[in-house]
Amino acid sequence: MSKLIAIINVIAWSGFWAFGYLALTSETTNAAQMTTAAILAALGAAIGLWAYFQLVKHAEETGYAKRPNRALPSNEEENGETA
Repeated sequence: MSKLIAIINVIAWSGFWAFGYLALTSETTNAAQMTTAAILAALGAAIGLWAYFQLVKHAEETGYAKRPNRALPSNEEENGETA
């Protein structure tokens, strides 16, 4: 499943860059093309971010990446509980 999410990540970011470029370089007289490209670029960015965060989560769960250091809430520190 992580390979599928990685493929989705690459395709989404490729779409973001391609349609973002089209949105920025389209002529101002063609508002429909600019709007469509901007919407597709935003959609690519949103899907790309979602997929990236899913990959980070998977890497932390499987032990491939180290979990970030986080402080325990004060009530757990007093009781000696750990997450």
